Order: sequence, then structure tokens, then C-alpha cells
Amino acid sequence: MRYLLARIRTTDRILRGVVMMAALSGLSERNEFSAVIIRTDFTDEAAWREVTAELERSSHYDGDPADSYDVVDAPELDGADTDAILAAISAHEELWDQLSVVFVADSTTMRADHHALLAVTTMTREDFDDDEDYEATVEFGREFRTVPSGVHSIHANLELANMDFESFSSRAHEDSEGVFRSFAE
Repeated sequence: MRYLLARIRTTDRILRGVVMMAALSGLSERNEFSAVIIRTDFTDEAAWREVTAELERSSHYDGDPADSYDVVDAPELDGADTDAILAAISAHEELWDQLSVVFVADSTTMRADHHALLAVTTMTREDFDDDEDYEATVEFGREFRTVPSGVHSIHANLELANMDFESFSSRAHEDSEGVFRSFAE
């Protein structure tokens, strides 16, 4: 029965994401340790250059792939909500199982002075042993904003299980603008 439910969930994710599969074809070529940034807004190239410059400045890349990132251009997802973005990613089952968070460079990212990206957890209720653990993880929502310099820290700590999504989302929740900036402030 458990196997059947897992197959049904997988089939459902594939069907929901099949429309967006072509848009996210670059995901299969990513470094498995890199943060994934899905760019959905293409209205301001100067703002995008600022985002990527901050990502580069905040990277301590010395051959550690956890400090790298891959950008997937997805103009088809412009204006898409979190569910649509997650559905597009889940269609890439091999990737879906590797990621605990994705970052979205959307219109808010491009317009805001801090260029905060949307950090979205890919974890679902099925990934937890009980409702209590899942509810704790999403206590402050499935998403929050982070300045570009926070991407590497969030990604690496979640991938290594040093911290959980709730640690970062609660910190963003405490910020007056709802943005994760760092734990040092």
C-alpha cells in the first residue's frame, strides 16, 4: 500500500509538472551540490546583474561546490505561484529528491532594493514521519525572502542538515521586511 501511495504521488507530481518540463530542462545539467536559482523575471537586466554580483561576492568558492549556484531561466514561470514552481521542479524526479530548497528570482527580487530572492522548501508532508515535524518546519510558511548573500548559507546548511528550514524562515519572520539577512545581525 505504501508503495502504491508513493507511485500515485510521483505520478501526480509528473502530471502537474509536465507543462513546465521544457522550461526547466537546464535542471538536469546542474551540479548536484549547487544551489538552484530559478529566474522567472527578465524585466530588469541591471537588477539581475546586481543579484548575481552579490551572489558572487558572498560565495567563498574555493572548489567547494556548496558555494556554487546554477541559474535556470524560466520566463514561462513569470508570475507563477509557489505551487506552480514546485510542480515544474517535481517533474524532474531525480532533482526533486536532491533538493530541500530552491530560490526564485522573481519580479519582487528585481524591484526591491535588497533584491531578496524567494526561498521555497521542496519538503512536503510525505517527507516527515509525523504531522508535528512538518508543521514545525512550515510554521512560518513554505517560503521566505533572503538577500542574495544568504543563498549559500541557507543552501549548504539545509543540504548538510546542520539547520532546518524553520531556523531560516523564523529569522526572516523576525525581520521588519520579512527578509533573511544573516544570523549575525
